[in-house]
Amino acid sequence: MKNYNKYKVGYFNPPMKANEYEWTQKDHIEKAPIWCSVDLRDGNQALIVPMSLEEKVDFFQYLVKLGFKEIEVGFPAASETEYEFLRKLIDDNLIPDDVTVQVLTQSRAHIIERTFEALKGAKNAIVHLYNSTSFAQRQQVFRASEEEIIQIAVDGAKMLKEYAAKYSAETGTNFRFQYSPESFTGTEMEFALDICNAVIDIWEPTPDNKVIINLPATVEMSMPHVFANQVEFMSKNLHRRENIILSLHPHNDRGTGVADAELGILAGGDRIEGTLFGNGERTGNVDIVTLAMNMYTHGVDPELDFEDMPDVVAHYEEYTNMTVSPRQPYGGALVFAAFSGSHQDAISKGMKWREETDPSKWTVPYLPLDPHDVGREYDGDVIRINSQSGKGGVAYILERNFGYTIPKAMMAEVGYMMKDISDKHHEELQPEDIFKAFEAEYINDFSPIDIVDATFSHFSSTKSASADGMTVKMRAIIDGTTYNLEADGNGRLDAVSNALRKTDYHFDYKFVTYSEHAISADSNSQAAAYVCIADPKGNQYWGIGTHDDIILASVNALVRALNRMNKRIHFVK
Repeated sequence: MKNYNKYKVGYFNPPMKANEYEWTQKDHIEKAPIWCSVDLRDGNQALIVPMSLEEKVDFFQYLVKLGFKEIEVGFPAASETEYEFLRKLIDDNLIPDDVTVQVLTQSRAHIIERTFEALKGAKNAIVHLYNSTSFAQRQQVFRASEEEIIQIAVDGAKMLKEYAAKYSAETGTNFRFQYSPESFTGTEMEFALDICNAVIDIWEPTPDNKVIINLPATVEMSMPHVFANQVEFMSKNLHRRENIILSLHPHNDRGTGVADAELGILAGGDRIEGTLFGNGERTGNVDIVTLAMNMYTHGVDPELDFEDMPDVVAHYEEYTNMTVSPRQPYGGALVFAAFSGSHQDAISKGMKWREETDPSKWTVPYLPLDPHDVGREYDGDVIRINSQSGKGGVAYILERNFGYTIPKAMMAEVGYMMKDISDKHHEELQPEDIFKAFEAEYINDFSPIDIVDATFSHFSSTKSASADGMTVKMRAIIDGTTYNLEADGNGRLDAVSNALRKTDYHFDYKFVTYSEHAISADSNSQAAAYVCIADPKGNQYWGIGTHDDIILASVNALVRALNRMNKRIHFVK
């Protein structure tokens, strides 16, 4: 791209001085930050069609249900709708005692007064004061000096303090203050520090009345480590730091909002403002769902409830008319899906290893999170079958959904069959489609060969003193002709094979392998038997039989294998 020189580093984003930063020595977040949802303000103002009053009320209550204790509900002095929304929350007692509503205000007397009027009767409220501080805004928008910009913030801080004292005495509201140097990431750090400290000096925070200093990446301008350096610089130099809650408000213009937030927490951030799935202006706010779940997968309680992620997605999409991408971390429809054969095989083996060793730990390959922890299922969510899938994935679906534990030696054949079906139809195969094709090809087919009745009895073998043989009396129907047969063998299937060879047909095959299992754990469940036979050229044919009786299931499996072989060898003319 030819015009890259327009975007020289440092023009919009003043560079940081090289230094040794302590956050670089940390490798994980130890505890959840204070969360503040800005879905109803920052998120709502970015919607093509903003939420109605009823939708905002419903969304507020849902955010409370998820565990948010601080929720920015709007800019009540900016519009009648936002004013009415706040009043409804207060007048209808919809704000739990442990939840604090946050409202935004500019540093203007009439706006601040209207803001406090809107908060009458609220038990706990954060009044959020902001003004733009960046070099570009000062130069191009306000055409004001640093001193003039600081004065705007100081005047606003004084008014907040005065109105809070007045209204707190009248209504008993517990007011807290927050200040944001808007466009912090485009502000020289020394100036950002000066303006924040000027506000802090006005508000005089104490251990019992802490002040929130919020650092917004209003526009994300730098690599995440630079933002972390900025946060650590502020954290180390703010006045009365022990009485300050350092808040971060990352946007996602560079696609690294989550990284900004995570490194910012390592660098001293105590609090995060963001939205569900990153809704917000331009590319959005930081995604609180991703942040919280990232912590969860590192063994940290995020103190938010995302245990039913499909429900979170559904509510978000209902309220915002936005859609969650299928690849959205944690919430997307495909984030746990594995189509690749090698991935499916590793996941399947990892699941079995976990069951056999320590189910309390999660180390399954390709899955950083147990889907069950967020209300997702292994079936249909994890292993999904298309033309790229392999034997392990198909076998997993058949076992997990339908109870068929197909032998390892059979997996490749079944896998290739499903890949071919998917490829020809150019579509994903659902579990029901997989089983339908599997059943039609392998299970209980009785044409043109059928054994309709078989009775077995033991006899002492002359070949070995320790071995017993098996006699079968059976009735077979082959191509419409009925045969009453009897033969001996060293086992039931050998006896059946010897009996079949007494017919007019030339049955020339040998047994390769046999296995069996119950299809489910129920005492009345059917049994499944798997038989593999080979013709004189070594071609193998699998058959599966099911029946309440495992002996008859094995006979059915042999019959199915023979009927598959007959299509190639043509026992029956």
